[in-house]
Amino acid sequence: MSKKTVVSVDLLCSKCRLKVMKLISTIEGINSIALDPSKNTVTVMGEADPVCIIKKVRKFRKSAQITSIGPAKEEKKDDKKEALPSLPKMCQKCDVWYVISEDLHYPYCNIL
Repeated sequence: MSKKTVVSVDLLCSKCRLKVMKLISTIEGINSIALDPSKNTVTVMGEADPVCIIKKVRKFRKSAQITSIGPAKEEKKDDKKEALPSLPKMCQKCDVWYVISEDLHYPYCNIL
């Protein structure tokens, strides 16, 4: 039996959206995944266990919560496309910086 699971998660940038999509798509039994960045929700349709879905998403974003679980219903899609809000290319949580410095006074490690 197909279920519709709605998960609330912070989708701060396009990299966050891609990461959440990749994490959820690794779970077996999923028919479709829909992201809604304006509401910060991910809708998953399929036979996958909601607990498995939330565990995968929480590995990336700790603040993920299940909003609703119910039977899958076909929604009527409008021909008009809504304008998606533009998201930054990368948020502060996704942007990782590595600092590498050279210490000219002590070129060798003193820890033995």
